[in-house]
Amino acid sequence: MDEINLHFTGDIHAITSANNLLSAIIDNHIFQGNELEIDKVIWKRCVDLNDRALRKVKICLSGEKNAVPREDGFDITVASEIMAIFCLAEDLDDLKRRIGNIVIGYNKKGEEVRAKDLKAEGAMTVLLKDAFKPNLVQTLENTPAIIHGGPFANIAHGCNSVIATKMGMKLADYCITEAGFGADLGAEKFLDIKCRNLPKTPDAVVCVATVKALKYHGGMAIENIKEESIEYLAKGIHNLLKHIDNLKNVFGLNVIVGINKYVTDTDKEIDYLKTQLEEKGVNISLVEAWEKGGKGATDLAEKIVELCEKPSKFTYCYDIKDGIKEKIEKISTKIYGAEGVEYTEEASEIIDKLEKNGYGNMPVCIAKTQYSLSDDAKNLLCDNPFKIHVKNVILKSGAGFIVILTGNIFTMPGLPKVPASEKIDIDENGEIVGIF
Repeated sequence: MDEINLHFTGDIHAITSANNLLSAIIDNHIFQGNELEIDKVIWKRCVDLNDRALRKVKICLSGEKNAVPREDGFDITVASEIMAIFCLAEDLDDLKRRIGNIVIGYNKKGEEVRAKDLKAEGAMTVLLKDAFKPNLVQTLENTPAIIHGGPFANIAHGCNSVIATKMGMKLADYCITEAGFGADLGAEKFLDIKCRNLPKTPDAVVCVATVKALKYHGGMAIENIKEESIEYLAKGIHNLLKHIDNLKNVFGLNVIVGINKYVTDTDKEIDYLKTQLEEKGVNISLVEAWEKGGKGATDLAEKIVELCEKPSKFTYCYDIKDGIKEKIEKISTKIYGAEGVEYTEEASEIIDKLEKNGYGNMPVCIAKTQYSLSDDAKNLLCDNPFKIHVKNVILKSGAGFIVILTGNIFTMPGLPKVPASEKIDIDENGEIVGIF
């Protein structure tokens, strides 16, 4: 567990190296005479750490001739375009092609400059060739699982790799894959972005819910979250019902709610939640895998098998031929429940430029807080009308989608007041402690 959680078997380091190799090639090209006449660089470096100090930096300050100082910045590795490409590529050739298509900036004529113009795609693919192979790991009960790729669902597309999912479908009768950070983010991006690349749509969806999360969405203070409260649970259930509605009625999928039970949940809370869902005709299963392992998820597994046999009428949230703003507005109104979308002048100008340059038929990947259906992390109830605020738009031509930055989302997170690192250590026997 410590190896896969700390270093992800080296995959993330390889992605970081490939990303930063491209940065080094860009700045070296400019230093060596700038044959491509690069005038504006939009490609950022990355690092696999939450480090808010790196959101904006100044580089090329050595004073050497041809070293042109400029403002730059870092993304966290899991939000980089290389990670997205890594997860959506079908094979090594597709990986190399997508890397070559990355737009790194613009020349003095305003034309796009790509990674392949710098002859960077070959070396970058070499750095990724071993990482591109899916990782076979095992659970505590020795059940095989594939862990491969990890783009953040709040700022990237939040799904593991296409080749890992295809491998899972080939090797087992049932392949279960995770899409992170709620059905408004992970599931929407899985369905509207990844499924267009598979191409395959789910036979059934498990929407995981916890009593603690529902009480939090009902407004309960995080420090009191383990205390019993039907009042806050009742207020917070609206969030779960919205996710269920999205999956059933927007996407047309068969859904079951897995109630992920913890020892702090009371029988009264569990019974209340089950009753509320049953009254609304929602398929449910009480999952006790946290405490009992595989035996605690047997009921869910049996119900998933039954659900997979039922017909569904899958539809995407938007048509790929819709305009960029139309796609954003369909996701915002249908999935988030917003009454509309507001754009900064800069965002509107970028969208117009992208459509003129032929990128209008790409999926959109909305970067939004995971804490709320809105783009305001503190708006937990979403009981008043709200709008989604688009502040910037970023083309990811290699990945094949357009990132839409909303609210106060950052592509480089920061550490909390008490970071997890304070609890992590290594004991006298060389064993790592404090990760879980």
